[in-house]
Amino acid sequence: MLEIITRRLGFATILLGLVSLALLALSVWGYRAGGWPWPQAYNIAGWGVWAALVGVVAALVTLAGAIRKSRGASIALIGLILSLPVVGLGAAFEIAAWTTPPINDISTDTEDPPVYWFTATPTDYPAQNAEPQRSAYPDVRPLDLPIPVEDAFSEALTLVETRGWEVLSADPAENQIEAIARSRVFGFEDEVAVRVTDIETGSRIDMRSRSRLGQIDRGANARRIEAFLTELQAQVTE
Repeated sequence: MLEIITRRLGFATILLGLVSLALLALSVWGYRAGGWPWPQAYNIAGWGVWAALVGVVAALVTLAGAIRKSRGASIALIGLILSLPVVGLGAAFEIAAWTTPPINDISTDTEDPPVYWFTATPTDYPAQNAEPQRSAYPDVRPLDLPIPVEDAFSEALTLVETRGWEVLSADPAENQIEAIARSRVFGFEDEVAVRVTDIETGSRIDMRSRSRLGQIDRGANARRIEAFLTELQAQVTE
């Protein structure tokens, strides 16, 4: 009887894993192609995470029983493998929310930040973001390049296009690029501004990245700025 229960529980873990993956895929499709509002997509993804979490617990219980009986472990392992990716995604999402400040607008220059002119909702950088940003993201700072402004602007625009961002404006006379970057999974739109200014040693690159949705970004904008400027520096010094 115990063997039958263990086997059925093992198959249940596979079902839960498949359901969790299906709910996550449905939420992504609903937002990207179905026009769902992001809270609805998040809720469905949340149900997927709960299904995956139950699947992981059930798989571990099944594995414990299967090991004692020396059989049935393979079924539970399949269920565990199916559920872990969704659980991992949900855990990373929650950990990021707890470990990053509740802000969604990041700039390398908090005193004179780049100004959005061509985005859907052009607004100033919130002054109250400056202190929590500096504390949480000390590596978010301007990049100085030993090349003329014209060359720096061209290099920055090339990298923006290489990354596949949607360019809203790229006016060399203004020395600023504005673009839309999208998140990998859901395709949430974030607004990006790259400003190039002349300094004695060459050019200075400032960058601002802001989320259109929600009040927190879980560190996404700071990571985008750091990654972009690191890649730009490497591109220029090659």
